[in-house]
Amino acid sequence: MNPSLMDIERARFNMVEQQIRPWRVLDASLLESHFQLRREDFVPPAMRKLAFCDVEIPLLIDGRDSGERMLAPKVDARLVQSLDLAREEHVLEVGTGSGWLAALLATRAARVLSLERHPALAAFARGNLQRAGLQHVEVVTADASLASAAGTGEWDAIVLSGSVEQIPAALVHKLKVGGRMALIVGRRPVMTAQLLTRTASGAPVIENLFETLAPALHGFARPSHFQL
Repeated sequence: MNPSLMDIERARFNMVEQQIRPWRVLDASLLESHFQLRREDFVPPAMRKLAFCDVEIPLLIDGRDSGERMLAPKVDARLVQSLDLAREEHVLEVGTGSGWLAALLATRAARVLSLERHPALAAFARGNLQRAGLQHVEVVTADASLASAAGTGEWDAIVLSGSVEQIPAALVHKLKVGGRMALIVGRRPVMTAQLLTRTASGAPVIENLFETLAPALHGFARPSHFQL
């Protein structure tokens, strides 16, 4: 192995062992996914030196800032772990970004549909996912804040890749009974990652996971008056 490849693999190992695992991500198969997938290939070329750093990464398209960000590796990993996905389950992702979170989901689920409102980002993510050989991920250019964007079916799990000020009721109703949603709720400087489970009674059960900060998802920034 040449020195540059050794440096990359050392950085990948350090990301897992010094950032992700200490953040209570202990699922062995999920940790292994971080070694099998090449996170650096999902990062815009100009930002690749940050691929394994504990930071949000600006998503540059053709040198221009799209305004979107990749979450820190430990946050993506913790959100995926919280869903406790089974291999036969179908997952909806809101906000594809680079495609990295969708890639992690795809290592654990039967199908992932990811919605991205930014056409150039959607194309960037599709290319990244195809190069990674992940065929059961579909990236659709759509605004997930619109009720029709996720189709008419129900999902085993939903994950939001950015923050919202209020749990989107329309997305909760897209969950099957027993389905889970991982999301980050709040506004700066206080946000909380939560796991919501839809029950047969219709009243969701919500578990607070950890405190963090994340960029807002477009279209979801302002809370509505609708209550769950």
